[in-house]
Amino acid sequence: MFLLVLLVKMTSSSPNDNTSGVRIQKVLAQMGVGSRREIEKAIIEKRISVNNKLAEIGQLISNEDTLIFDGKLINLNSDKVLPRILIYNKPEGEIVSESDPKGRATVFDHLPKIKNAKWISIGRLDFNTSGLLIFTSYGEFANRLMHPRYEIEREYSVRVLGELTDNQISQLRAGIKLEDGLAKFEAISFKGGEGSNHWYQVTLKEGRNREVRRLFEFFNITVSRLMRIRFGGITLPSKLKKGNYIELNKKEVLNILSKFNVNYAKSNKIQTTMIKKDRR
Repeated sequence: MFLLVLLVKMTSSSPNDNTSGVRIQKVLAQMGVGSRREIEKAIIEKRISVNNKLAEIGQLISNEDTLIFDGKLINLNSDKVLPRILIYNKPEGEIVSESDPKGRATVFDHLPKIKNAKWISIGRLDFNTSGLLIFTSYGEFANRLMHPRYEIEREYSVRVLGELTDNQISQLRAGIKLEDGLAKFEAISFKGGEGSNHWYQVTLKEGRNREVRRLFEFFNITVSRLMRIRFGGITLPSKLKKGNYIELNKKEVLNILSKFNVNYAKSNKIQTTMIKKDRR
């Protein structure tokens, strides 16, 4: 039986501050174990324990604690490493999940291997939606872009069957009541088209499930193609082919982190080894 043991050795502002504690979600997100939401989910699923007791959301941990999580021994040391950030051009027909019971292709099939960490997807795209996906090894960066309170803009290029009236466009800007609450486009502009196909460019500040499609469907207009072209200040490179990715260099990563006010100083290198628990 394999256990994942995280030996947490967090740096402190002073030698006497070792027992102050930091919230467990923050520590594990900074390690690149997952986003804060993923850590919370793991805690709810009882996959994490602290000192042989089930972890609780928001629990404070210090360098004296031992965490157990899913199967590997992870030692946290003080070596600082720069977070990794990828930009991926997702084609239609891939799911944003590490595995799929139906055997469908996933976006993770095309990403490079990452040692002692995992790729975290910043937001999701539907199976039939293409375009910009951002991946990172740094949970704090993922949280900064995904948390609703930051209202990070998402921009999409949309092809529809039909054409909106001026009144419908005004309603989409003002807000439409969907089954899960009020939704609207922060911006919408007509980009032309031929025959029954017309293109629009739309911007939202949230990422609810199928939100763009549902807003058009409210007026019985079907979205035939949907592509995300921007997430915050990150734009899909025009020369990046579908199914390919680019990894940001050190300068680009630092610029991105600075733009989103993310401090990576606490991002530590983690080393993993497998250990086997003796059977008794």
